[in-house]
Amino acid sequence: MILVFGGTGQLGQELVAMARRRHIALAGLSRADADIAHYTAVADALRAYKPSLVVNAAAYTNVDGAESNRTVALQANAHGPCMLANACAEVGTPLLHISTDYVFAGDISGAYPENAPINPVNTYGCTKAAGEAAVQRVHRRHLILRTSWLYGEFGKNFLKTIIRLAQERDELRIVADQFGSPTSTRDLANAILRIAPRLIMNEDVWGTYHFTGSGVTSWYGFASCIVAAQATLTGRRPKLTAITTAEFPSPARRPVNSALDCSRFERTFGFRGSAWEDEAVKITRSVVLAQKEGTAHIA
Repeated sequence: MILVFGGTGQLGQELVAMARRRHIALAGLSRADADIAHYTAVADALRAYKPSLVVNAAAYTNVDGAESNRTVALQANAHGPCMLANACAEVGTPLLHISTDYVFAGDISGAYPENAPINPVNTYGCTKAAGEAAVQRVHRRHLILRTSWLYGEFGKNFLKTIIRLAQERDELRIVADQFGSPTSTRDLANAILRIAPRLIMNEDVWGTYHFTGSGVTSWYGFASCIVAAQATLTGRRPKLTAITTAEFPSPARRPVNSALDCSRFERTFGFRGSAWEDEAVKITRSVVLAQKEGTAHIA
């Protein structure tokens, strides 16, 4: 049994749906079911489900919101993982913890390896870095999986926003000077379920890894791919205008370069993320078709 905390988030929902299709024993818990920031709730859940692996997909992911809600972000992203790691260590259950490219400053050329210096430029990144440190300190049998630019059919994300805006507006102004690797929740969920047996068997693969879609693009390049893919189904082709970060001010700073070096993951587990363009086209088509059929996942 795999137990997922954050089971109603975009990644959690993807894991639940994929496990169901593959007949994998997996349960997803919402914050209402068990808030990871409360040790007793987590410990009770572990006793009830007796999982062989715990996946922490719970997080406060509103990057701009974290700037004005630091305490809430700290509870979810730092204190929560610490409580969860403590509870897992207490009963000897391995923990797979999801983290982010935003723990890095984004000021180097090339892709970040796992051992690059941690230096976040916003509150969200600081809280996620604190969560990583807590997991590393508390529980030996952990695997931290950093990912980036996550999107999918569930929840709110950049891809679904662009699809909506493409149907509402004639011009989209998209930041073109921030770079990273779009990662579909489907690709990440598949990776988690593929490596889970090795963690359950207690193989010595513990530590920190990077997993993203293959390839690097800008938000403008990502949006261009989405708009082109949806146009074949909707006929909507809004103009795309590339803008700078300075032209799109936001409460939180973003890393200029969020590319992650995923070679350690590939060497250890024998596969890599799918090409980001291929996944973006597939997910875009799935979302648009679901909208047309009235079966789209709203949240």
